[in-house]
Amino acid sequence: MDRVNTRKAITRMDHHQIGLYLVALLIGGVVGFLAPGSARALEHSINPVLGLLLFATFLGIPFASIGKAAKDLRFMGTVLVLNFVIVPLVVFGLTRFIAGDQALLLGVLLVLLTPCIDYVIVFTRLAGGASDRLLAAAPVLMLLQMLLLPLYLLFFVGPDVASVIDPEPFVEALVVLILIPLAAAALTQALARRAAAGRIIMAIMQALMVPLMMATLALVVGSQITGVGRELGSLLAVVPLYAAFLLVMVPLGMLAANAARLDVAANRPDLAHSPGHGITMGLDLRAGSPGACQGPAKLSCCRELCRGGHRVLRDGR
Repeated sequence: MDRVNTRKAITRMDHHQIGLYLVALLIGGVVGFLAPGSARALEHSINPVLGLLLFATFLGIPFASIGKAAKDLRFMGTVLVLNFVIVPLVVFGLTRFIAGDQALLLGVLLVLLTPCIDYVIVFTRLAGGASDRLLAAAPVLMLLQMLLLPLYLLFFVGPDVASVIDPEPFVEALVVLILIPLAAAALTQALARRAAAGRIIMAIMQALMVPLMMATLALVVGSQITGVGRELGSLLAVVPLYAAFLLVMVPLGMLAANAARLDVAANRPDLAHSPGHGITMGLDLRAGSPGACQGPAKLSCCRELCRGGHRVLRDGR
């Protein structure tokens, strides 16, 4: 009976996940406003919780399919063109409106040019998309991010800014948020084939997918909302820019996927990835950004609120 009730609860959470994520954003905002001193502790909690979320996500991906996914050149090519050709062109055009404010410009560029691959894998999995293909592409995407971001900043901002970006946050994100959860998931799947303990772990983590996503969103907003309030004037200036980015990239993602003749499951990573830039990497990159700009995390928070509204309007649940 308990097992049946648990399944029903999981099904209800999955069905109402978008509404639950909106509740999580609101809770994070309230906590951040009422207890501003907790911001540092909340920010330090983001990566551990996100690591657990990714562990749960990777457990649901059949590892035998990853090797096959890595050979899907049409999918890989579409993701690479979308992220490293189309997105930079769109971002360059949109950010000309704030080019006069170098600190704000740099923050927006860090948020929009660094796809949060770990976060998008989670949303792709929740949407029933080809998360195995996106996972196979993740190391290539993160390596290219590391190599190309200085070049983008060189052309979009200038040589002074590009030279101070630290690659360490990229490496840390790859190891802590991709490789470690991935290895743990592979070991757990292997254990599940031989022992009940592995199957119990998998069942528990599947049940925790939506709650962990809610916790991640609440932590991000709660850790940054006070800073957002202090800098509300300048941050409001980028809300139309983020909205325009969403409106432009979703149809461009659909066009790119259709041009490559990808199936429906493979479309979803492109559609999730095209607007899905910046939350975790924006937080990590603060450590590698120049002293003039300490705002990528607040910009990421602001953008997540925009994207949350977009998901609610789009999915209608």
